[in-house]
Amino acid sequence: MTSTLLIRLAGPLQAWGTLSKFKHRDTDPDRPTKSGVIGLLAAADGHDRSETDPDYPDALPLKTLAGLRFGVRADRPGVLVRDYHTVGGGRFPIRPRDLIVDERRIPAAQLPPESERPTPFGSFDVPDWYGAPKYIAPDSVGVLRTDKPLGRSGLITERWYLSDSAFVAAVQHNDRVLLERLADRLDHPRRLLWLGRKSCPPAERLNHGVHDGDLTTVLASTALLPNATETEPFSWIETYPREPGSVLVHDQPESFDSRNRVHIQRWERRERMVIANPTIAWEVS
Repeated sequence: MTSTLLIRLAGPLQAWGTLSKFKHRDTDPDRPTKSGVIGLLAAADGHDRSETDPDYPDALPLKTLAGLRFGVRADRPGVLVRDYHTVGGGRFPIRPRDLIVDERRIPAAQLPPESERPTPFGSFDVPDWYGAPKYIAPDSVGVLRTDKPLGRSGLITERWYLSDSAFVAAVQHNDRVLLERLADRLDHPRRLLWLGRKSCPPAERLNHGVHDGDLTTVLASTALLPNATETEPFSWIETYPREPGSVLVHDQPESFDSRNRVHIQRWERRERMVIANPTIAWEVS
């Protein structure tokens, strides 16, 4: 029998990136992605990005989690907010380990007479210096040196978030025991859980139980969230390929490995969902 696990995604900030790079971290402006929700479940189950972590050998493989059928309902879409963010720049005290790997800084930090030292250990500022070298390697005689240019200017980045939003996500499978396992993991996660990004902790309990029926039926039978702003919220339901009204989206996870992240396409349909006679209620805290 088909069953569906409901997941409440609510918090001050959420971020469900689709095309994020270092300087620009985006979020889908409408809803959580399948990749993000599967990543949440994977973290709860103790999954390691490379699938080689010996701490949790019983963690479900990503292939199993990615095989769940996915849907989500936007009860409170929230608003897009942009975080203006800077990294680097400025002047910082030089440290002994930097003198070892970058001989260019040695003349600028010669030790002054003891009477002129501001502290027993000394403190020296070098203009346009920031952080420790990221790129160091031994040369032909084994001396550590920097092997790439070291930028010293600040880097401007931007991060986008959904603010004050709340969604009801759902995953469907024929194995109810598997879904009940994931529901328990959401209540007792093996790793910390975020709403897409580490700065986005959930504000409510994630697990809302496993229910009989396919995800469309279960979502339509679930009451609107207490803080919903939509009476007929949009929903995004995963479909079989080329079903009428469906479109391609690029958020089906194949690998979360930080050195080799892979996503492929899947099909989904967007539609308004009418909640006429809900039989699944929410606990009001």
